[in-house]
Amino acid sequence: MNKMGRRPGPSTTRGEIVAAAAVSFSRVGFEATSVRGVAADAGVDPALVRRFFGGKEQLFGAVMVSVFRPEEAVVGLLRGPRGRLGERLAGYVLDVVGEVEAPGPLLGLIRSAATSERAAALAREFLAKEMLGKLTRSLGVDHPELRAGLAASQLVGFVIARYVVRVDALVAAGREELVAWLAPALQRYLTGRAPLPADGHRVALLPAAAPASPEAGSDTATPTGKAPEVSGP
Repeated sequence: MNKMGRRPGPSTTRGEIVAAAAVSFSRVGFEATSVRGVAADAGVDPALVRRFFGGKEQLFGAVMVSVFRPEEAVVGLLRGPRGRLGERLAGYVLDVVGEVEAPGPLLGLIRSAATSERAAALAREFLAKEMLGKLTRSLGVDHPELRAGLAASQLVGFVIARYVVRVDALVAAGREELVAWLAPALQRYLTGRAPLPADGHRVALLPAAAPASPEAGSDTATPTGKAPEVSGP
C-alpha cells in the first residue's frame, strides 16, 4: 500500500486517523503515542496527520471531540427541566464511558489522563471549555468558567475512581444509583447559587433573560446581569 501523500476522501481519512489515535491513546497512553505511529496505524503519511491536526495534542483533542460530540451533547443536555440538568449530565457521562467490564473509547482517554500530566490538562481543558463551558455559558449563570471547571473535576475524578482505580463500591453500584448520587453535586455546580465570599456580601444578579424554570428550585442561580451589591445574612 502506498502510504505517501493525500488519499481519496479526506473526511474518511480524518476519521481513520482519529480512530487510530483513539486506539493508540487507549493501548499505550498519551506519552508513548506518536504522530508517526498513528499515521502507520491509519495507513497514511505522517505529513498528512500533521496537515490535518498539527500534532499529538491536537489529535488528543480530536479524539475527545469524536467521543463527546460537544455541540450535539450540549443541545441534548439543555432539553428538559433546568432543575434536572445534573441528572441528565451524569447519565450522559455514564453512557459515554460505558460499563465497567465493557467500557467505551472514553476510558482510554481517561487512562491517558491518569498517567500523563499533559493529557490530564488537555482532558480538563476540553471538558471545562469545549463542553461544560459551552453548557454553562448557554445557561447564562454567573461564574460560568468556574462552574464548568468544578463539574469537570467531579466527573473526571469519578471516572478515574470507578473505571481506573476500580473502587469496589463504585464498581458495584448501578447506573441509576450513581446518577442519583452524582446529580445533586453536578446540579449545584451548574445552577446553584454562588457561595458568599469571605466578606459576607453577595452580588445579587438580576435576570438578563427569562427566569429559570420553577423546577430549578430556590437555590438555582439566576442568569447574569447587573445589580447593586446587597448585604449578606
